[in-house]
Amino acid sequence: VQLQASGGGSVQAGDSLTLSCATSKRTGSNNGMAWFRQAPGKEREFVAGINWSGSTTYYADSVKGRFTISRDRTKNEVYLQMNSLKPEDTAVYLCAVSLSSSGGSSPRGYKYWGQGTLVTVSS
Repeated sequence: VQLQASGGGSVQAGDSLTLSCATSKRTGSNNGMAWFRQAPGKEREFVAGINWSGSTTYYADSVKGRFTISRDRTKNEVYLQMNSLKPEDTAVYLCAVSLSSSGGSSPRGYKYWGQGTLVTVSS
């Protein structure tokens, strides 16, 4: 099982970024997926999740209204559109695949993890 996250970078507060996560063909298409993030010295934090079909999405309160998760099942990819970025959004962003149709907001709901992509937001 392979997940490859990309799209991170260094931006200014208020800017936008779109992260992508590509999964191997055998995984993800019928599974819930999510984005988490981890800042230095902090625990892994749920950001956004999406169910297997893309019909249901859910977000952490800290990003609601600013971030949008979506997926393209034909390409086995999941995306995170991030708008109005803030310095507190600075973290390594990781994508994850659940063994179920919707993994929820706990890291325990996810079996497979990518290496992550770094997002740095300066003020």
